[in-house]
Amino acid sequence: MLTRSSTELVRQQNSALVLSSLRRQGAMSHTELSAQTGLASATVSAITHELERARIIEKCEQQSAGGRGRPRVLFSQKRDCGYLITVRISSDVVQYSLADYGGTLIDRFEEPRQHADPSTARFVQTLREGLSKVAQRSGLDRSRVLVISISSKGIVDPLSARLVWSPVFGLDPIDFAEVLVGDWQATVTLSNETLLVAQALGLREEKATGSARSLAALSLGHSVGLGIARRDGAGELQISAPNFGHMLHAADGKLCRCGSHGCIEASAGFYGILRTAFEVPPDTIPAKFVPLAEMDKIALRARQGHRMSEYAFRQAGLALGQGLSRVFSLYESMPIVMTGPGTRFMDLLSRGIEEGLKQSQQTRLQGMPSISIVSEEATLVFEGHINRALSQIDRTLAAERLSGDGS
Repeated sequence: MLTRSSTELVRQQNSALVLSSLRRQGAMSHTELSAQTGLASATVSAITHELERARIIEKCEQQSAGGRGRPRVLFSQKRDCGYLITVRISSDVVQYSLADYGGTLIDRFEEPRQHADPSTARFVQTLREGLSKVAQRSGLDRSRVLVISISSKGIVDPLSARLVWSPVFGLDPIDFAEVLVGDWQATVTLSNETLLVAQALGLREEKATGSARSLAALSLGHSVGLGIARRDGAGELQISAPNFGHMLHAADGKLCRCGSHGCIEASAGFYGILRTAFEVPPDTIPAKFVPLAEMDKIALRARQGHRMSEYAFRQAGLALGQGLSRVFSLYESMPIVMTGPGTRFMDLLSRGIEEGLKQSQQTRLQGMPSISIVSEEATLVFEGHINRALSQIDRTLAAERLSGDGS
């Protein structure tokens, strides 16, 4: 029994490896799959046969260039094998997206946050309504949705899909798996939003160059988040999201949305910049949401030479730069990718960021890390969702649909 169980586990792991390779590299031939996965040709043949019989993958013929010779047989995911829903929770909207097993976006819509009633009970109700709307708009049976992948800024417990703390709900936690268990059979997952951004950037780099370098993804906006993508000793991409925005920055009494004083976000988040620009007392309760149009007005004043507005952005940049210096002291210096709505103010933030980074011995010895901007944060979050959710579906399909088929 133990031997059979061990054999079954290896079989499932190899099947998930084949599915993962097809997802990352696209349609591949038998020979390419063997080279990509490192599995023997006979093993790949057995796995692709089983996956095709289970209607998880399908094969097609690709005519060779010039139309001569036998066509290549390529394997790819069967797109209607299953579906996933992603939910992105932000300060002002909740975005719902439906995608198939091939990662193709099928439907997307946004619902405004209910600021008049910000309670978690009200949010859970609107979340259920939003997910029902996804199924209704597509005419999809709920049983065909295999994963519901949710993301938020804040502190999450990914093992239990529990939101521990967030700038939206504060210390009022939400157990997403528990609140959705009666409505959906799908696996419910929860991720930190900036972790998904770092994962997407790491995978983009890997696809473009064949290998991924370490990088730090810094999200700027109403909140401040950091995701780090690093290669481990085995060459696997490891993603983490330290609670950067709420690291202690200075004992200056600036009240943060988390309830502490002196956090990086209290200086560098939109509400922190607004508070400094208008010389509001630092212990004033932070605004829960600052419209982007209001930030644009402060930026315009700064660019026109208004002293306090200019100072507010510089202090925000300084908090970010000093925070990154501390992070690099714990890891190593790495390229920085800026994302989020706050990137539109990089001309005002950059001086402070560089000043903060130069206070690090690492930067003084090794030079400034490269800084680039990828403004489409929502796209990166979706890519991160897709990758993690499809990885979960790969494992689920390999475990469930292949079990009991024999060897």
